[in-house]
Amino acid sequence: MNRLILLLILACFTLTSYAQEKKYMFVFLNSNPDKEVLSEQAVDSLQKGHMANIQRLAAEDKLLVAGPFEGGGGIFILNTNDITEAREWIYTDPAIKANRYKIEILPWTPRSGGVCKVNEDVKMVFYTFIRYQTHITKFNVQQAPEWFLKHDQYLNNITKTGNVISEGVFDNDDGSILIMKGEVEPEVIMSDPAVKNGILQPEIKTIWVGQGSFCES
Repeated sequence: MNRLILLLILACFTLTSYAQEKKYMFVFLNSNPDKEVLSEQAVDSLQKGHMANIQRLAAEDKLLVAGPFEGGGGIFILNTNDITEAREWIYTDPAIKANRYKIEILPWTPRSGGVCKVNEDVKMVFYTFIRYQTHITKFNVQQAPEWFLKHDQYLNNITKTGNVISEGVFDNDDGSILIMKGEVEPEVIMSDPAVKNGILQPEIKTIWVGQGSFCES
């Protein structure tokens, strides 16, 4: 089985399973280690502009969720399934235009939880944020569908504990995310069969968002 066949399998699985779900544009604002060194005043000005732009996009119902990671960077979830439109919206942000972040824009479909816009004064809460990135090689490509199925089965078992806030997949083979309540023991994530096999590589962070951003009660 070659990579093209695998992608066709994954595409068909996504279409049949999630065709009725709404798709959003998920933006990673990754810290840029090569950003220009600026004065404290200039950095403060960009941050104020960044926050003002977030508020404006939210007021226009373009930005539904925004939250920072501990240690730098953060996410946006945009109310569009068009990557060109998403790019136009986020590049109105002065901090993004100034290359303070490395940007990734990925089509995302939630499978568990949802996306809900919350008020500005809502309580901020922290969750464990796991990003799974696929690692498909010539050595594991034939077994990939089986390991993805085992991954989904493992996530279903985790979801039954009641600790999952949201879970969803990116298009093609760009991986997925899992958001869980509070602090999560790394062993919970590393025991995933697809992670142990190496076909999925998790990155675990703490994220702060407004309570209810993923339609959680």
